[in-house]
Amino acid sequence: MTTGNLLTQPLRLPCGATLPNRIAKAAMTEGIADAQLRASERHVRLYRAWAEGGAGLLVTGNVMIDRRVLERPGNVAIDPAPPDAEAMARLRNWAKAGTSNGNHLWMQISHAGRQSPWYVTGQPLAPSAVQLKLMANYRRPRALREEEILDFIQRYARVARTAREAGFTGVQVHGAHGYLLSAFLSPVTNQRSDAWGGSLENRARFLLEAVKATRAAVGADFPVALKLNSADFQKGGFSSEECLQVVQWLNSSGVDLLEISGGTYEQPRLLGYTGDADTAVEAAQASVSSTSTQRREAYFLEYAEAIRKVAKMPLMVTGGFRSRAGMEQALQQGSVDVIGLARPLCTDADVPKRLLAGDESPLPNYEHSLKLGNGVFAPTTNVFLFKLVNLLGQQGWYYQQIARLGDGLKPALQRGVFNAFVRYLWDEYTTAWRMVRKRI
Repeated sequence: MTTGNLLTQPLRLPCGATLPNRIAKAAMTEGIADAQLRASERHVRLYRAWAEGGAGLLVTGNVMIDRRVLERPGNVAIDPAPPDAEAMARLRNWAKAGTSNGNHLWMQISHAGRQSPWYVTGQPLAPSAVQLKLMANYRRPRALREEEILDFIQRYARVARTAREAGFTGVQVHGAHGYLLSAFLSPVTNQRSDAWGGSLENRARFLLEAVKATRAAVGADFPVALKLNSADFQKGGFSSEECLQVVQWLNSSGVDLLEISGGTYEQPRLLGYTGDADTAVEAAQASVSSTSTQRREAYFLEYAEAIRKVAKMPLMVTGGFRSRAGMEQALQQGSVDVIGLARPLCTDADVPKRLLAGDESPLPNYEHSLKLGNGVFAPTTNVFLFKLVNLLGQQGWYYQQIARLGDGLKPALQRGVFNAFVRYLWDEYTTAWRMVRKRI
């Protein structure tokens, strides 16, 4: 890659489309749909702000293919597809706002699988009936029947076609973080003995068929991306070695950009955390002793470097980047082609614009200050619970900043993590209740 400000360099994708620069706003769940799970004016305000912020690519949060099984209250769901006239008009408004600065806006298409909390689903669906045991928040899932798997493959395709018709400039299939496609990849959650379980080839079948159907639905000239775990970091789960094999199979599937991530709800490495110690597999990346700025910052960069050796498509890494120097180094060394940013854009939508202008200031980073302390909870009583409340409190804090951006408000930076945790639970339950009342 040429020298200079590498972040400003355009990237031509295999399908022929071009990203205007190398910064992407990565997918973050918004939770701001209306009670009928349609896009809202809050999406329009939020994505216009992010578009004006300068990133060459914006990826939406989860857009669900199945309204019965949501990732959280306030998800947009395109079920059935195509949507009715009003829902389609709302999608078009979202797409228009999100591409208002000449940038790309890609719809992330997802199914939550077993990671759907009890207050938004009556019956989670999964490869096998393996329950997620986390704060008593998830019911035991039902194993999918083969005809349902085949239907879901076509749903990914139909939602992608709808995205193109609505004015989105690409799609990203969500195959990471323990959601449905990711759960099929893992031997822990996929205990099937049919053509969709057992060997890696069988466990990857759903993912590969969904990507294939999506590509066929949108044509050869429309960007199709995939988010894939580098590993689950869970004993007996999807491994980094298996990821390399899946990437080799994906080389012929028409993927335009592969985003490398990792972890599940049980092992939330995507947020920089280790989960349940009894089931964890140690991560190799992000060593604090490393002298490389990029390695100290990025969560999954070393995995991306291994994947680069077998992948034929461009790569993107999200998670941990907090300095322009780290981003430039990752691009210069060819580790990745696109830098994904998420949390820094929750409090300052103009971060990409400043990075592109050469600003060397550190990115906003509130994780260190957003921690429980002063005896609010005694970590000696239950270390995992203490970590979980911290994690959910931080997560809720960022969710609330996203919602404020969608309301046209300034971020509430003074809000503490315990306050954010309580507000997070309140927002989730009240949003879910509005959805229930609307259905009634």
